[in-house]
Amino acid sequence: MDKHKTTETIIALETEALHAWHKGNPSPFLELYAKDFTYFDPAMELRLDGLEQIKELYESMRGKIKMDNFEIVNPRVQVADSMAVLTYNLHSYAGKSVWKENCTEVYRLEENNKWKIIHSHWSLTKPATD
Repeated sequence: MDKHKTTETIIALETEALHAWHKGNPSPFLELYAKDFTYFDPAMELRLDGLEQIKELYESMRGKIKMDNFEIVNPRVQVADSMAVLTYNLHSYAGKSVWKENCTEVYRLEENNKWKIIHSHWSLTKPATD
């Protein structure tokens, strides 16, 4: 497996999904999620298990997220066999406000040779203290 090509592919998939997400469209992320997908979110007390649970959450958010721009900071993809782990910091901008989060996405290469996310973990970036 070409690790450089895999890195480029994973980051491109994530970037495309984030472009839509920041315009209130969760569909590209939903298309990336595997059926056995699991999800941790800082706003949720418990892990969500399965594609149906995340669909329900995302549909309740559809059209409500509107950000001007975003930046993927310090992305890293670690590749092993048919798995890849993407980690990065996300800076989302709305006017003068900046929302900072940490993200870990675990991708699996499926039988159809497509990368799918099997686990996603989001957390808030600790704000800087002076």
